[in-house]
Amino acid sequence: MTRYLLRRLLLAVPTVLGVTLVVFLAATLVPGDPVTAFLGPGAPPAARSELTERLGLGEPAPVRYARWLGHLLRLDLGFSVSAQRPVAELLLPAAGQTLLLAAAAFTLVVIGGVLLGTVAALRPTGLRGRFAGGLSTLAVSAPQYSVALLLIAVFAVELRWFPAGGTHNVLGPGGTGDRLAHLVLPAVAAALVPLGLTARVFGAALATVHTSDLADGLRARGLSRTAVLRHSLHNASPALLTIGGLQLAYLLEGVVFVETLFSWPGLGRLLYDALAARDLALVQGGVLLIAVAFVGINLAVDTAHALIDPRIRSAR
Repeated sequence: MTRYLLRRLLLAVPTVLGVTLVVFLAATLVPGDPVTAFLGPGAPPAARSELTERLGLGEPAPVRYARWLGHLLRLDLGFSVSAQRPVAELLLPAAGQTLLLAAAAFTLVVIGGVLLGTVAALRPTGLRGRFAGGLSTLAVSAPQYSVALLLIAVFAVELRWFPAGGTHNVLGPGGTGDRLAHLVLPAVAAALVPLGLTARVFGAALATVHTSDLADGLRARGLSRTAVLRHSLHNASPALLTIGGLQLAYLLEGVVFVETLFSWPGLGRLLYDALAARDLALVQGGVLLIAVAFVGINLAVDTAHALIDPRIRSAR
């Protein structure tokens, strides 16, 4: 297992290096002039020249990439021109908020996906199985943007059960209950599509295992339905790990609309504002942080998969 983990870590190094190159090129190709966006179109040439030199925009792209990579190796993400603060000071609080939202949504994804998938797999022709399959299809098909607006209109405006946005009530006492109340609607909006995908993939994997020769052999040996289901769930768990890891990565990088609509101060909203301000250093740092998190999640999923299935770690 140690050798397998070391191999995966070594493979992650060129992947992260390639990610830095892609992030730099993508930020370079963002339309618009960051100098004009910050100083305005009527700025004097001397001020434009000074800011261009300060940002290093007059140097060739390979030189700028090498300098940026050198700063990254020292854990220096650069300086935000629009906020006049180091990029790390802006990214870390926003990353914490995004992790909180992603963790809440991922909890809903796993619980809802496993329940719906299990019901659909065990009762494929029954009323409950069809209902679970219909719910998962509806969850996948529903547009996230429209669902978020519907949640705000119904549960925040009409029923007033939950707040429409933000992370806490500025006029209230605050506390854990207030934070959870603000977390409900954005977590549900973010979790809906991943929940449907998880339910369908896990349900298909569980149905295949539960009707396989392995399950028939367990029944022939006299094992109870609960014991057969437990073995089937164990053999279907690699599919849950795979789709769960992908959906967690999706939640980390795909909640831009959710954070914007619910005024959630996470990475998505921060990057949205940074793109509007053409703040290249902040865009590069934020996208790189999300990409590295994606690589880390894949590494964690592969490791967990190898722990469950010995064939993975012994494969050559």
